[in-house]
Amino acid sequence: MPSLTFVMPHWLYWSGLILFPLAAMYLAKRQDESEKDPTKPSLSIAYMLLICGGFVGLHRFYLRAWKVTPVLIGLFIAVLLGNIEVKEIRVTASNAKNDILGAAFDIENYQKAVSENKEGAQQKLQEAQTRLENVKASSADLEEQLVFWDRFSGIAGLLILLILLMDAYLLKGMRDRCEAYETKIGFKVREVHNPRDFEPEDPTIHVHTPVTDTIDKISGVAGNFVAYWSIIAVYVYYYEVIARYVFNSPTNWAHEGMFLMFGMQYLLSGAYALREDAHVRVDVLYLYLSDRNKVKVDLVTSVFFYLFSTALMVSGFIFAMDAASVLEVSFTEWAIQYWPVKFSIALGGLLLLLQGTAKVIKDVALLTRKEA
Repeated sequence: MPSLTFVMPHWLYWSGLILFPLAAMYLAKRQDESEKDPTKPSLSIAYMLLICGGFVGLHRFYLRAWKVTPVLIGLFIAVLLGNIEVKEIRVTASNAKNDILGAAFDIENYQKAVSENKEGAQQKLQEAQTRLENVKASSADLEEQLVFWDRFSGIAGLLILLILLMDAYLLKGMRDRCEAYETKIGFKVREVHNPRDFEPEDPTIHVHTPVTDTIDKISGVAGNFVAYWSIIAVYVYYYEVIARYVFNSPTNWAHEGMFLMFGMQYLLSGAYALREDAHVRVDVLYLYLSDRNKVKVDLVTSVFFYLFSTALMVSGFIFAMDAASVLEVSFTEWAIQYWPVKFSIALGGLLLLLQGTAKVIKDVALLTRKEA
């Protein structure tokens, strides 16, 4: 199988973190407004499955067209087996090359020793020459095996590609037959309800003021935006697994890129989690307090919140400015820029500070209301 040499460009990584959530939010809104029955098989989903998992027949499973699926799975297993053999042979061949270099080095030294009439040098020279010939013969055999297994995987991969090209042409017909069959048997997707799995402990969760509603909306937009980054991770790690185990070409950017992305997601979604009362709270006593006493406790402990969030915002801003001034990059082969990552610390602190202020306003509003 051919090797994959794609390295994620820095501009594509950063623009993807901005443009992908925007596109995903638009598609989600469009899906919500669509009058199409979501329980019917979708042609767009079928094509997505063909592109991402067609090599094992996921699109055919989705459209109830299973006849060719065992062939695809068998060919994919053949690709994996061939690549495993190729990987092992390459390791053995690398060791053989080192043995050839070592034997050649020994021969050169023993030839000098023979010319100097040293005792036993001739015998050692013959042993080194014999060892070199044996290693060369073994290396030549390994090269033949490497060509065979590489060609074996390539042919299996080519057959998979041909089947997928044929399926891409026939996909609409498969979708129509699947829809007709499901209509005939009365197939329905079971509705899944997703109620909140816990009741919020914060008594101000339903308090609204013009200022707090604006801040809540900002936190909601930030949280929803970075939530779509998780979908990016699915595609990136999918690519990493395929590149590593199918093409023997592990990446030097997937793990680092997702590690940094999830760090930024954690920071920028903190305000949204605070809005939804989703942060961890030590509630051994808090849970049994009245609403008024809960609000009083929140107001007292808000002092520590402000110290933390202010320190996070200020230190993050300093880190970001220092990183931008020297154009700091990571100490890896990918060498991604660090200043946007550190700027997310300051931005996350700012969002958290705003949401905490909204929480304090709600606490005061609830505490001063007569019905409280």
